Amino acid sequence: MALRVAVIGGGGSHEAEVSRSSASQVAEALECDFEVRNIELTANIAQDLGKFQPDVVFPVLHGAPGEDGTIQGLLTILGYPYVGCGVRASVLALDKVVAKQQFRAAGIPVLDELVATEANLQQSIEEIRQKFSDRVVCKPRFQGSALGTTLLPNGGDVVEALKRGFQYDEYMLVEPFVKGREITVGVLDLFGQDAIALPVTEILVAADEWYDFTNRYTPGRSEHVIPAEVDPQLYVRLQQAAIDAHKALGAEDLSRADFVLEPSGQFWILEVNSMPGMTPTSLYPDACRSEGLDLVELTTRFVEGALKRGLRTA
Repeated sequence: MALRVAVIGGGGSHEAEVSRSSASQVAEALECDFEVRNIELTANIAQDLGKFQPDVVFPVLHGAPGEDGTIQGLLTILGYPYVGCGVRASVLALDKVVAKQQFRAAGIPVLDELVATEANLQQSIEEIRQKFSDRVVCKPRFQGSALGTTLLPNGGDVVEALKRGFQYDEYMLVEPFVKGREITVGVLDLFGQDAIALPVTEILVAADEWYDFTNRYTPGRSEHVIPAEVDPQLYVRLQQAAIDAHKALGAEDLSRADFVLEPSGQFWILEVNSMPGMTPTSLYPDACRSEGLDLVELTTRFVEGALKRGLRTA
């Protein structure tokens, strides 16, 4: 009898549609070897899982709720083995401010930051101008897929940038703008094996654009250069930084670290995605395919690893 795998997607986050696309791809890949049910994240998730009684759960959720430790906590309480990061790592990874604290402690280069709130907007603006001027990046503290993020490479209206972000999050993270190449490195951390870094990938978009929500999920709007053309020693350092960041968060199974790489060779880690996208345009599956690991084999390995790991205590 085939093992039963529940794939959870959707939910109420701003990234729900992206999650549904990722979950659909994962479910289709798993159907080759398992009995699969694609389940929408709703208030009835516990009952829906109970009706199916899966052997393993694969939560393919982006943003909160779902990628923030909530579903991981529920699955732990209900006693289901599951794919991906545990509660603690999920909480740490989604909180960009706390994640940066972990990266600093691990010696990974991070940019300075300030946190702005709508209640203290004027005070926040004064602090931003004193510390960074107005050449900044404003992004929601707990949001992914670049939603609510504004880049001001030549300066501009920081107040308006923050107000746009407040539509997604009550806390905005503000960092100095750094001109450089957009780089990402995935980590594959199968249960019982050493974590390995996937090929360093450079993201290319049209001139004067960046890897925003539209360019991430619209076919043909971005190019993934795998492997990225960088100095061999720098290549290894980027891969090691991705592994170090993965371990600093206590991540499991998979993650993807995003960097900005300056012309000087200085790089800065921006964030780690604890459940990278699995859509047709997503970076993580592309990096795996470049290593000869297609989505069918990749997802199968994750499910088998979750089954071996068994129930978690946290």
